[in-house]
Order: sequence, then C-alpha cells, then structure tokens
Amino acid sequence: MNTTFDFTGRNVAVTGAAQGIGHAVARAFLGTGARVAVIDSNEKALRENWADQAGRPELLAAYAADVGDAASVERIIERIAGWCGQLDTLVNNAGITRDAVVWKMTPADFDAVLRVHLGGTFNFTRCVIPGMRAAGFGRIINVTSYTGLHGNIGQANYAAAKAGIVGMTKTVAKEVARFGITVNAISPNAATAMVSGIPADKLAALTGAIPQGRFAEPSEIAAGVAFLAAEEAAYITGAVLPIDGGMSM
Repeated sequence: MNTTFDFTGRNVAVTGAAQGIGHAVARAFLGTGARVAVIDSNEKALRENWADQAGRPELLAAYAADVGDAASVERIIERIAGWCGQLDTLVNNAGITRDAVVWKMTPADFDAVLRVHLGGTFNFTRCVIPGMRAAGFGRIINVTSYTGLHGNIGQANYAAAKAGIVGMTKTVAKEVARFGITVNAISPNAATAMVSGIPADKLAALTGAIPQGRFAEPSEIAAGVAFLAAEEAAYITGAVLPIDGGMSM
C-alpha cells in the first residue's frame, strides 16, 4: 500500500508479521522507506511470506521468536540493534486464539493466550523503552480488540488479554510521555485468517453488525498504524483508535 508518510531512516519492529495485519503493517513501513524487523513464531510462514524481500537485507530482517518468553525477546532486541541500531517504532501485534467457553477452557489455554498477547506486548515494550528514552523519541502501537472492551462468547482468555493491553497502553503512555514517546493502541476489524475460519452463518451475522457492511482489508489497518507512528501524531498518546467500520459506535 502507499501512504503519504515518509519513514525514511526510521527503524521499526513488527511482531506477528508473518501474515495478516502484522504482515500488512510491516509492508506499509517498508514501502515508505523504513528499515523493518519482522518477528513471528511461525518461522516457515515468515520465510515464505517475505521471500520476495530476501534481496533487501539493508531494509528488512526476519526473526523467529517466542514473544511470550522474556529472555528470547531480549536476545531478539539485541540482534535487531546489531542490525539497524536503536528501534524508534514498535508495533505489538502478535497473538493467538484458544477459544472455548470458560467452563471448558483449560488453564493452559487461558495462560497461553495471555502469555502471547499481553506478555508479548510487555516483553517488547520494556526492552525498547530505554533506547527510546535516550533518543527522546519513540512510537509504540499495540493491537487490542473490540472483544477486549465488549467481550465475546468463548473468548474469555482473548478478551482478558486485549483488555489488559488497553490498560497497559494507557499506563505506559503516562509513564513515558515526558520522554517524547507516544503509546497508543488500535482496535481493528479486518479480513484475516482468523476471520476466514468463522462459520458462514456467524460470519454473516458479524458482517451485518458492521455499519460499513464489510471487514477491512489489512492494508486499511496498516494505514491507521502508520498515522500513529508518524511525526504528525506526536500529540496523540494513550488513545485506542477503532479501525472497525463503525462497529464500536
């Protein structure tokens, strides 16, 4: 996709970047001049879906990592720093689902979802802030969800994780505002692999609840992320931007 923003010289990391929203976000930054580190636990998908950029090692680097493991994240951040220097933009997008109604949900499935969504957001955020503080500039954009604010049957773990990301976003935004760092979140509603797995009757009902009558393309979500990462968004922090076709109205 094309945006009007110029990220030449910026160093960006995007988690969950093998496919879906994360992939589109990373492509958007790459297309506007940034150096982009793409991170995902699915090494095969990461390699295949970024194969067309293999000849641009000065602009793109791919890293397989477990975002929920703090030590693994620290190692990845060190490797990224060795590749491009200090990160100034972070997009915390990585996530999984393990759906079940709460009385059938296992403790392992509850913990796994929080570990990736909420734990991954925490692990990357805490690692990049020292460098952003020293530079006096930073953009952190977290991915939350309509479900985190309103709930959804069968997703107590996912809703808890996404609600936690909202609270973390607002808290960290207050902690780092004086250092020139903004922290915001988006609440997207896009046509991704997660949506394609929904049964047709339920998908029709969900689509009908969207005032615009459709799910967004991942590239439309990427445009919102690019805006929050831009210089022009310097006075926006602690916000949750719904990119959902009016569903949250």
